[in-house]
Amino acid sequence: MATTTEKQAMVVGIDDSEHSTYALQWILDHFFAPFASNPPFKLVIVHAKPTASSAVGLAGPGAADVLPYVDADLRKIAARVVEKAKELCLSKSVHDAVVEVVEGDARNVICDAVEKHHASILAVGSHGYGAIKRAVLGSVSDYCSHHAHCSVMIVKKPKIKH
Repeated sequence: MATTTEKQAMVVGIDDSEHSTYALQWILDHFFAPFASNPPFKLVIVHAKPTASSAVGLAGPGAADVLPYVDADLRKIAARVVEKAKELCLSKSVHDAVVEVVEGDARNVICDAVEKHHASILAVGSHGYGAIKRAVLGSVSDYCSHHAHCSVMIVKKPKIKH
């Protein structure tokens, strides 16, 4: 029996870290691969490309000269992140994932994507920062868990036991 109801969206926030790659792989393995041609969610993968000025974090003479180079680098990184995500999806036979690159702060970009796609679940990786580093840098997963208007899953890469 064919159903006309649209699937709920699952947004996965990604960056160029191994934690992010692990999270996407975990999501694909648990929510998409087992269901082959009929996964329970529509997959939306979002990468936030920082602005050149936020990445450089400097102003003054000479800063403007550097920005085009920084932006070119950020574009290359974004293209690599997207390519890797698409390859991962194809390797798990997920052919209809939506992959977006949006310029801005990851916290806002990811929460905005949740709104835009009316996502019922958001998945992000955890960098596993300690309390001090997290307090200084601010955790994207922590921010999203408080501000995204849906359930949030933080996928943690298992620590390797020696």
